Amino acid sequence: MATEWWDGWFDFWGGEHHTTDAKPQAAELEWILEQGYSISIYMVHGGTSFGWMNGADMDHTPFQPDVTSYDYDSAIDESGRPSAKYFLFRDAIAKATGVTPPPVPAVDPPIATPAVEFKQSASLWLTLPQPFASAQLLSMEDLNQAFGYILYRTTVAGPAAGDLVLDELHDYARIYANGELVGTLDRRLEQNHLHIDLKEPRTRLDILVENSGRVNFGPEIRGERKGITKQVTLNGKPLAGWQIYPLPMSDPGKLPFHAGGCYGPCFYRATLQIDHSADTFLDTGSIVKGFVWVNGHPLGRAWNIGPQKTLYLPGPWLHSGANEVIVFDLDGAPGRTVAGKAKPILDAPVEKQ
Repeated sequence: MATEWWDGWFDFWGGEHHTTDAKPQAAELEWILEQGYSISIYMVHGGTSFGWMNGADMDHTPFQPDVTSYDYDSAIDESGRPSAKYFLFRDAIAKATGVTPPPVPAVDPPIATPAVEFKQSASLWLTLPQPFASAQLLSMEDLNQAFGYILYRTTVAGPAAGDLVLDELHDYARIYANGELVGTLDRRLEQNHLHIDLKEPRTRLDILVENSGRVNFGPEIRGERKGITKQVTLNGKPLAGWQIYPLPMSDPGKLPFHAGGCYGPCFYRATLQIDHSADTFLDTGSIVKGFVWVNGHPLGRAWNIGPQKTLYLPGPWLHSGANEVIVFDLDGAPGRTVAGKAKPILDAPVEKQ
């Protein structure tokens, strides 16, 4: 038995979209069945890793967080619609088994929606929860947090300059000095240190860390706590005296939004008006890096490095009239928009890094 016969492959952030040649795959499928063998096609229907539930790979490679879509060039696409590959596979199965398949059920097509601008915002810095005080760093798991972001804050006596080292960063960090962004570190790129130059007598140091997805196979699973899992040093000396803010972002609709713009790590809210509910693919092209919710449902992650540039939005999560769209973006800025597309974008050009 072929227990995992792949008809596509993983897509991860910053990597090219994977596709396969369906004709030789269909021929191989037909041959397997003609021998009387059993087979499990992975995946027939890929689906979506909604919310924060994308996984990550680390099989003899650097950390590779998977995209939100689980389509992976599967025979039935993310929204449950048959692809050209499906019909080739169906015909191969029918030929090998002699069984005539039933007709494909009719399904309404996805819709496109008008673009709407995000006109309400809430700054992350102004909506922080109560922190935990700790001499040493704590991981998300130490604070009973599973997903989202976590903020580490301390005060550094200065002036001070040198390498800031994040020992076991899991997985992506933005570093701020007195509210100003001074650098980014990314586990995918095997980055863990940044040269900083703090000129003030006292500097508030903020390290905002994203859980980008958990490694889901292999020995690395044992070390997949999230946040900064060991220590932070500056010029080789450990920093202590932390205020730690868990940011699971489980209910952003309760934030105090206000009219107007916001820069930096921000939540944005817009109202998407539609005539009738139907599947669509929400365009995330204006988002730099963050997350999207619609009517309280967590759609998934967005990142402008590609290859995914839309998020599947099921019709049952929408309703006729006004629909709430909330975006968290690490690089929030006024004037950005959101719209639904009739087709997904899973193969956008990848930003080289």
